[in-house]
Amino acid sequence: MSREQRHWETHWDAGHNWALILAGGEGTRLQSLTRLASGIAVPKQFCSLRDSGSLLHDAVNRARRVTQPDHITAAVAEHHRRWWQSLDLELPTGNFFSQPSNRGTAQGILLPLLEILHRDPEASLLVLPSDHYVSNESVLATSLREAMREVLYHPQSILLLGMPADEPDPELGYIVTDGNADVSAVREFVEKPEQSTARALIASGAVWNSFIFAASGQSLLRRFEQCCPDLVGEMRQIIESSDVSQRQSRLAALYARSPSLDFSRHILQRSVASLRVLRVPACGWSDLGTPRRVGETVRKIQAQAAVHRPADTSDTALLNLTRHADAIFANG
Repeated sequence: MSREQRHWETHWDAGHNWALILAGGEGTRLQSLTRLASGIAVPKQFCSLRDSGSLLHDAVNRARRVTQPDHITAAVAEHHRRWWQSLDLELPTGNFFSQPSNRGTAQGILLPLLEILHRDPEASLLVLPSDHYVSNESVLATSLREAMREVLYHPQSILLLGMPADEPDPELGYIVTDGNADVSAVREFVEKPEQSTARALIASGAVWNSFIFAASGQSLLRRFEQCCPDLVGEMRQIIESSDVSQRQSRLAALYARSPSLDFSRHILQRSVASLRVLRVPACGWSDLGTPRRVGETVRKIQAQAAVHRPADTSDTALLNLTRHADAIFANG
């Protein structure tokens, strides 16, 4: 075993690998598909596309491939408390980081990042959205573990996971890479291009941006400090304060006066030179951001179920989207 491999194994065994699941979104574009009989729309991360748990459960299971359960965290919204508290995710209560309001994806990452680094200054993070479908989880799991290994060897870089673009989808973001190696530098991001542009991007070797990424916690924090040092300082002071009883009210006041910041635009795109991409082999990945993409995914699941019926028919989600197929196809 090489010195680098021994260092990797020591780091892994030492428990410095953390996962952060982003689960605070509203899912507004899917609300026509996620309404209960009462008329209340369930945020999509608490819904299911299978019969074995919610999309949030799926994200937790992915996180388990790279770290232990007490190092799996979730960024959630306070006004969604009834949803995330009702699901048995088998995570420690203190690993749910509740945001008092929505101020964009940057704050949604910064708050739990500071919490994790307060507990473990040597933490490496895997950040996972909670609105993805993957038909071959084992393929993705191999890439997730590889991403954590790459971050250990290259702690100054943020490593994005790029998915093979098999169609010119204008609803997704594209990453243009510097070469076609398994791990490449990032040249630029192209968000939701026209179909003709998307087709040209694919021909040039661009990949879909999955918004799954891995990073050294300290390196990621430095990106935030370059962008919004005052916000970082105030939030860190609240988290590190011994006055736990005042914490939520102080966070609420900070969020109320903070600008909305987008992680991709305000953090990642300002440090493109330090970004790298890991190409994930085909794993049946889909972002579930629009009714059309949900409809396409449901069709694939139904076709697979006709051949291989799932053995687990339990329902641990609040709403199963495959049972709303007619509405999904009408909207998609």
